[in-house]
Amino acid sequence: MTASALADVESLRSRHGYDWHSIRHHFDVRGFGVNANVAVEPGVIVEEHDETHGDGGQEELYVVVSGHATFTLDGTEVDAPAGTLVFARDPAVKRAAVAHEAGTILLCLGGRPGQPFRVSSWEASRFALARAEEGDPDAAIAILEEALAERPGDPGLNYDLACFESLAGRREAALAHLRVALEADPWLVDHARADTDLDPIRDDPSVPRPQ
Repeated sequence: MTASALADVESLRSRHGYDWHSIRHHFDVRGFGVNANVAVEPGVIVEEHDETHGDGGQEELYVVVSGHATFTLDGTEVDAPAGTLVFARDPAVKRAAVAHEAGTILLCLGGRPGQPFRVSSWEASRFALARAEEGDPDAAIAILEEALAERPGDPGLNYDLACFESLAGRREAALAHLRVALEADPWLVDHARADTDLDPIRDDPSVPRPQ
C-alpha cells in the first residue's frame, strides 16, 4: 500500500485554467480511472462533454472534496458544496461543472460496466499537450506514437497525433493519421472543421473545411 498527498501528484494546467492531477498515473491504478481537478480560481473545472465518443461508455462519479461547485447535467443544474457526490450513469448525458471558489477539489472516477479497465486515450493526449506547451513538440509526438503502438486504430490518438504532426510540419504523417481518425469516428469530422491545429494541412482535400 502507498500513500501520497494530492499536492505531490503531478499536475498539468488545463486550457480552462484548473489543475489536473493524474492520480491514476501516479499510483499506476489498473482497475479504474481516477484523477482530481483543482480550481486555481473560480471557473470551469469540468469541461462540457459526454462519454459516447472515443473511448466511450464510461460511468463517471464526481466527489466534491472541498470548495463549492455547480454541475450541469443535460441542462439541469446541481448545486454541489463540499461532500456532494454527483453520478452520471448514462454516457450520453452532457456534463460540465464550474467551481465557485479557488481550491475547489473534485475527485473524478470512471469505468465501463462489464468491461476490463483500460487507460483512456485522452490521458496520453494530456501529457503530450503539456510537452508541446513546454516547447518540445517532438516529445509530444513520441508520447502519442507510443500510445498508438498499443492501440493503432484508436480514433482519438490518431486525431491528436495528426494535430501535433500538422503543427510540426510532418504533413504526410498528419494526413495519414487524420484519415484513420475520421474513418473510425465520423463525429470528429465536424470537430476538425474548426480545429486550427489542422490549418497547416487544410489545403488537402481530405481535411474537412469550415462550413
